[in-house]
Amino acid sequence: MTLVRYLTHPQVRIDPAVPVPSWGLNEVGRARVRALVAAGWLAGTTQVVASAEQKALDTAEPIAAALGVRMEVRHAMHENDRSATGFLPPEEFERVANDFFARPQQSVRGWERAADAQARIVGEAEAVLARGDDGDVLFVGHGGVGTLLLCHYMQATIDRAHDQPGGGGNYFTMRRADRKVLHTWRPMEDAP
Repeated sequence: MTLVRYLTHPQVRIDPAVPVPSWGLNEVGRARVRALVAAGWLAGTTQVVASAEQKALDTAEPIAAALGVRMEVRHAMHENDRSATGFLPPEEFERVANDFFARPQQSVRGWERAADAQARIVGEAEAVLARGDDGDVLFVGHGGVGTLLLCHYMQATIDRAHDQPGGGGNYFTMRRADRKVLHTWRPMEDAP
């Protein structure tokens, strides 16, 4: 059975002076990725596919290098477009994110609509999976669009109740053949 995993980047170095897509991992996030690589549970992975945002690249590059596989970057796998607001303080961000998930057909404060972000991330995942390559696939991306992808494959309504736990560095797994979700979000340290 070949598997598809979607892994979110772990903790980032927050800098309000830097555009959010350019944020990289902080030391805690980097240490978590090193531990994941050392654990070896991704050994069957033959494809690593990442968002072009720096935090996703900081997560995917060491994994691909350790596996000895090429990393594919897909620019349309980016997080939901929040450029209309830029950086928001954490409490305000959480309120807007709640609205983003609660009203998927509407743009909240100029953000990309959740319905559009979901169509985009599903399209990216399906384009990769349709190639029919052998082996497990690891997508490396972001919590917001990852949740939208999970909702799609669970055939669930877009709802923040399906969002990953805080801190990032979580993954879900599905069977490649029929896209059946085998488990929802787990911390990357809770490998099989």
